[in-house]
Amino acid sequence: MSGPTAETPSTIQICRIMRPDDANVAGNVHGGTILKMIEEAGAIISTRHCNSQNRERCVAALARVERTDFLSPLCIGEVVHASAEITYTSKHSVEVQVNVTSENILTGVTKLTNKATLWYVPLSLEDVDRVLEVPPVVYSRQEQEQEGRKRYEAQKLERMETKWRNGDIVQPVLNPEPNTVSYSQSSLIHLVGPSDCTLHGFVHGGVTMKLMDDVAGIVATRHCKTNVVTASVDAINFHDKIKKGFIITISGRMTFTSNKSMEIEVLVDANPVLTNTPKRYRAASAFFTYVSLSQEGRSLPVPQLVPETEDEKKRFEEGKGRYLQMKAKRQGKAEPQP
Repeated sequence: MSGPTAETPSTIQICRIMRPDDANVAGNVHGGTILKMIEEAGAIISTRHCNSQNRERCVAALARVERTDFLSPLCIGEVVHASAEITYTSKHSVEVQVNVTSENILTGVTKLTNKATLWYVPLSLEDVDRVLEVPPVVYSRQEQEQEGRKRYEAQKLERMETKWRNGDIVQPVLNPEPNTVSYSQSSLIHLVGPSDCTLHGFVHGGVTMKLMDDVAGIVATRHCKTNVVTASVDAINFHDKIKKGFIITISGRMTFTSNKSMEIEVLVDANPVLTNTPKRYRAASAFFTYVSLSQEGRSLPVPQLVPETEDEKKRFEEGKGRYLQMKAKRQGKAEPQP
């Protein structure tokens, strides 16, 4: 099925071989490595499109990543191909769909490992707070534009609904018991440097996603004490920009466990320490799902989480609802009504 067309190419592909520093101790490639590569492909094609007409120059900034499933583990030595395509444009945003395939260069075997949908907005190079208009694409079928508009309205509504969590902070607890939320919760502090940033001096979305996956992996490993891999990522919402020189705190906590999976909430807070009036703010948030694997790569049972406080019990029930909803989708059933 042909997609939308424009004056500039609406598809690109980037690829690279997976190396030891891309993987965990068991040789499985980090989910964050793939998320970063997906975002790089999306940023290239959306920035190229937004500058395709003789208008004010801009850089496309990542605003949201829809739920992404990791369909098959990747290993060191495999070549990863990320193919990006522009599938919809609104007045101020670009939808990019990315398919990721792995290639075993010894056998020639390829397989689909990820599908992702990302949303970008064009920010002026002259004024980073100004969002520019997006050049429209031409659709080969009218239904494509209608379907794209529905996706656009749905993600816009969901982004608004996530902002209520902005005040939530992960607090450390002394001497926590095993299998509790406090036992595995983890934080990482990162000083944003030039290599993390776009031409604007703001952090690449892919850099943030990789740090988020790193923290989620630490939480999952602490809880299971086994090899763990990313199974999926719920929608990642980027609430605000992060500037070069800021200190960011990435915090993760277990929210729910099923028999063989773990849901981990990851929050990203930014602190503009170099300004006269530093004020910490929530920059991004998402839910990661991890699974535990044996040395042979088989799925293992997960130790059950023991929620202690009322807030933890509430988050557990919310996570259970998300788990059952996705399980119903996978089984081809109707989504449960709220």
